[in-house]
Amino acid sequence: MSRLLDIVLGGLVLLAAAPLLVIAAIAIRLESRGWPVYRQLRVGRDGRTFELLKLRTMVAGAEHIGAGLAVNEGDPRITRVGALLRRFSIDELPNLVNVLRGDMALVGPRPTLKAQVDQYTPRQRRRLEVKPGITGWAQVNGRATLPWHERIELDVWYVEHRSFALDLRILARTARLLATGHGLYKGDTGGWKPAA
Repeated sequence: MSRLLDIVLGGLVLLAAAPLLVIAAIAIRLESRGWPVYRQLRVGRDGRTFELLKLRTMVAGAEHIGAGLAVNEGDPRITRVGALLRRFSIDELPNLVNVLRGDMALVGPRPTLKAQVDQYTPRQRRRLEVKPGITGWAQVNGRATLPWHERIELDVWYVEHRSFALDLRILARTARLLATGHGLYKGDTGGWKPAA
């Protein structure tokens, strides 16, 4: 998908979602202490790091307690508001700011943590050949219900077969998933465990 289309579509969606983001931020603050927007370093195209923005869905400081960076199904660190935001993928809406900044695209592999990238095989590193996306082939084909290595393989398939038509197909499937309340992300690191 072209950069211009990313900017136009991303900007329109962000503008339309602004009231929802404000309401979500207030709900997060009312339920738990801490800033409602969460920032985390992720790895993007060609291995460059950038600061990913999302709404906080876990208790403040969650990366230092429990499973650490890994997020598991039914993780007790996820707040009630956070669970609702995750179900409808509302927590990922601030990623649109990353799209406008040029860190991300609307479609591409989800941006991952450096600790994950450090474990990639040479083939898996191919997912870094494109900008990370808000949604992608792995997200519309099972997302976090799939083992980590299977999601990466789906991302590599996308890199090898990417086209404007495929991007439109992914966006359409994303819209259907969101409309049915299935969401797209149960956790970007779901299924991944740090190497021992």
